[in-house]
Amino acid sequence: MATLKITKKHHKHFNNPFPATPNSLPLICGTLYLNSHKLPSHQIYTIGIDFHLNWSSKNGGFVSISHKSDPARTLWSTIPGEPFISAAIVETEVEESRGSFLIKDKLIRSVSNHQTIEDIKIINEYDHKDHVFPSFKNPLFPVLMITGKVFGVDKRKKNVIFSRRKEKEISTCARYWLLFDQKECNQVGFQVRIGKPDLELPQRVSPRSYKSFSLKFGRIRRCRGGWFGGLLSRKKSVCTVSSADQENVAMKSSAGVVNGFNRICVTSSSERNEKIFGFGEQFSHMNFKGKRVPIFVQEQGIGRGDQPITFAANLVSYRAGGDWSTTYAPSPFYMTSKMRSIYLEGYDYSVFDLTKDDRIQIQLHGDSFEGRILHGNSPCELIECFTGSTGRPPLLPEWIISGAVVGMQGGTDTVRGIWNDIQRYDVPVSAFWLQDWVGQRETVIGSQLWWNWEADETRYSGWQQLIQDLNMQHIKVMTYCNPCLAPMDKKPNIRRHHFEEAKKLDILVKDKNGEPYMVPNTAFDVGMLDLTHPLTANWFKQILQEMVDDGVRGWMADFGEGLPVDACLYSGQDPIAAHNRYPELWAKINREFVDEWKSTHIGKGREDPEESLVFFMRAGYRDTPKFAMLLWEGDQMVSWQKNDGIKSAVVGLLTGGLSGYALNHSDIGGYCAVNLPFFKYRRSEELLLRWMELAAFTTVFRTHEGNKPSCNSQFYSNNRTLSHFARFAKAYKAWKFYRIQLVKEASQKGLPICRHLFLHYPEDEHVHSLTHEQFLVGTEILVVPVLDKGRENVKAYFPIGESASWKHIWTGKLYSTQGSEAWVEAPIGYPAIFVKEEVEKESKRGRQSGESGSLLKPSGKERNEKTSGESLTKETIADVLEEQNEMMLHMEEAVVAIATHYRTGTPTSNQNVAKTLASPEANKKRDEGGNDRLDAFTKGLCRVEKEMNEQMSQIPGAPTIIKGVGAKRYGILFYLESATPIPIPKRQL
Repeated sequence: MATLKITKKHHKHFNNPFPATPNSLPLICGTLYLNSHKLPSHQIYTIGIDFHLNWSSKNGGFVSISHKSDPARTLWSTIPGEPFISAAIVETEVEESRGSFLIKDKLIRSVSNHQTIEDIKIINEYDHKDHVFPSFKNPLFPVLMITGKVFGVDKRKKNVIFSRRKEKEISTCARYWLLFDQKECNQVGFQVRIGKPDLELPQRVSPRSYKSFSLKFGRIRRCRGGWFGGLLSRKKSVCTVSSADQENVAMKSSAGVVNGFNRICVTSSSERNEKIFGFGEQFSHMNFKGKRVPIFVQEQGIGRGDQPITFAANLVSYRAGGDWSTTYAPSPFYMTSKMRSIYLEGYDYSVFDLTKDDRIQIQLHGDSFEGRILHGNSPCELIECFTGSTGRPPLLPEWIISGAVVGMQGGTDTVRGIWNDIQRYDVPVSAFWLQDWVGQRETVIGSQLWWNWEADETRYSGWQQLIQDLNMQHIKVMTYCNPCLAPMDKKPNIRRHHFEEAKKLDILVKDKNGEPYMVPNTAFDVGMLDLTHPLTANWFKQILQEMVDDGVRGWMADFGEGLPVDACLYSGQDPIAAHNRYPELWAKINREFVDEWKSTHIGKGREDPEESLVFFMRAGYRDTPKFAMLLWEGDQMVSWQKNDGIKSAVVGLLTGGLSGYALNHSDIGGYCAVNLPFFKYRRSEELLLRWMELAAFTTVFRTHEGNKPSCNSQFYSNNRTLSHFARFAKAYKAWKFYRIQLVKEASQKGLPICRHLFLHYPEDEHVHSLTHEQFLVGTEILVVPVLDKGRENVKAYFPIGESASWKHIWTGKLYSTQGSEAWVEAPIGYPAIFVKEEVEKESKRGRQSGESGSLLKPSGKERNEKTSGESLTKETIADVLEEQNEMMLHMEEAVVAIATHYRTGTPTSNQNVAKTLASPEANKKRDEGGNDRLDAFTKGLCRVEKEMNEQMSQIPGAPTIIKGVGAKRYGILFYLESATPIPIPKRQL
């Protein structure tokens, strides 16, 4: 990028807590001029086989593109009479501080905001060699090219005269080429090239040859309220040109020299009521109409506008608070409520300006522009079209979606102690994720990891034995790494010094002096791996191999968003573009290792699913799903707030899902805590419990202690949190069979597991306004989470276009009215979850069985057959979730009966409790046991008797029911200590 200034703010310790909005190139407007001698008044051109371009000279001229299957529906169009290609020369400054970046325009040196169309022509197989697009390979003919010029008037001149006196005025001008070619049956590619600015005006012809020109000689009239001859106005200017005026005109920039264009803008039309979704993983908004959306990978920030934390973060570290637009994983992609969709190719910084109701302007920092226009009849088709080109995630190993991933720190003894505790609650556990496996050190900000990717056997004594012991229980161990390396001069027990090895191999990113670029990171500096160096990938794969040889089966591949924009890379690539590409290269190295390990370790033609590897990461860009196996949303605050708390975790899931990030999840409870004298953000127990309920209906159910574990409520903090954790780990496991199907669908079509309702109900305008309030899991489960402190009810919306009823899993109540809202009770432990009930199928089955309107459940044998097959019906989903609820109710009845007896002395209990515990339903479940997917349910009731003993030990004077048993299982204690609808306060027990 030319004319670029980079300012470092790493070590500025006292900053403006309310930083100003950065200056940037405003929306560019101008006038479109037509060569009527060459251009027809109207014509339809063919692009490839499946697309048409419609040209019309009406209202000043416009073009539109449609698919031949529906020629009346426009996929992309320009604004009549206004330019759709423009360019500028702009001086840019990038301010950088510890992974946060601010890109702002300092001086706009020249704007070419007017456009001429000189020719629209078809390129056939016989003449395609004449074009100017070097990346134009193997096109599907015919392709279409539009040519002309962009030009602008210098801002220092209010009026410019193109007269017969041949006065020399100041202007910039360059030729452009715009090419359209069919890429796939549902994609049109477009490329823009702009030549270097020259010193002459566009070729002058007779005024009458341009219909947009005045028929008399005179001045170019500046647009009312415009800038640079109409830069900010939609009003058309009127231009007169003398046909005799052929002289060159001198052009000067503000610096006295002519530079090439470093901004290209493409403008298309939009409708006032059109909603615009996408742009990668965004955390604050779903609909971006009215906003300017920058596409640049960086730290998401601490607070992102939520106060007072953003104030505090900005105060102590430059712009560390971020704002609504900062994100780890943006994507230059959008889709609209009118089923229009575009994405950009390449990695240059771009800004999508959606501030005007009638247009979308994409401003690209670079000298060329490539993208694709997508065709689809629904949001799901557009996602499938988009991910068909950019890539989709692989199938996840089944083990990671079978139970909880327990995030722990503290060393071997701590892990074993927590493992013993959660065994007593019968928590289904998939893995222990141990991010501090490399050891910890004390810094000025607290405990931090040693960034040297090998096990610290002082902290984790008997490391390999711990892994083996957990593996014997079918529990994997996961670890942590990132593409940065820290000097280990002060660490006593290292075996390999990775920083020094990388330095000797010369595979670290370099600064302008050719030395390893030491990047500030919190309290220490690190070197970053140069992922463009040919030796880097194999070297880092050796580190991963040693980790896996110990028995590790998964890891967090953290960071990837912090490549400095003044770094020097082995490839010589522009670091601005390389910055956005870096997280994709980081994912690619990890994925290559997984694939290579699978092909060599397991044996030819066979894979043991228990041994499959998986990694997850937070930074990403457009093509990341092609490489990354799983994403997580990064470091949310431990708060209820909108922009960086639990609400933002929902929005990130849904915006990312619309943008191709199909497999995603968040840290349960959030990550970032603050414990300063005047700024305290600590994870409350209520927030933790509600986040568990939310996470139970996402791709992966994973805990994190956070950056300050001692300040936060943890899943192991007390009996209530442990019981709640067990309950929702089982709820998560309950729909595993459906989750497997959705992961397969994500791999095949790119559709997310957690879905905004827009994906399946795009015609429902109320759905367009939803953000964090509710979401779908696949198509069959509707989740309305509690995301506000102290709330015990939620407002659910049941969309228009759904013929099925929605069944509340806790009460069985059906909601059948489309487009209706209902307040639903949702106390802790009972989040508002609904599953589909097909009305027609329900009535049909009822008539066949002689039961009016009842939904017949398959027998135990039939259900086992269903759950062991590849596909399951939506009724089965409802059955499994409902069975869990029924079992919980049996347990509640037992607890209530026993507690009532010992509280009041009423002689109810013994026979009634025995009857409840030995009910036909419980006995039937015992007899039908053996299916893995229903194991939690069939075994749960069989253990109720034993669990009652432990509960009775909590009640003074209560005898034991069964001697010798002390298990705290299946979360019974939860019902005595939490605010669930059980009419027995603990104090009365």
